Amino acid sequence: MTAERISLIRQALDSGLHPEALEIEDESHLHAGHAGARDGRGHFRVTIVSEAFTGLRPLQRHRRIYEALGELMQTDIHALSIQAYTPDEL
Repeated sequence: MTAERISLIRQALDSGLHPEALEIEDESHLHAGHAGARDGRGHFRVTIVSEAFTGLRPLQRHRRIYEALGELMQTDIHALSIQAYTPDEL
């Protein structure tokens, strides 16, 4: 299930934000026993580099990511840790 979820997240972010770099880590195992883990959705960490973030503040970048993920935020993702950069920020 984890590999499938990571693949779905990757597809959504690739399609919506065309990142130059994208790392997705499943951190669900760190939250075992946590109330949010009981619903079966996962905890993920995303590091993404995209031109789409140029001129956007951090909150705006996070909103773009949530928009790209769409329904996955309701069906597969319980928590998401985000690091979002433009290529010039690296």
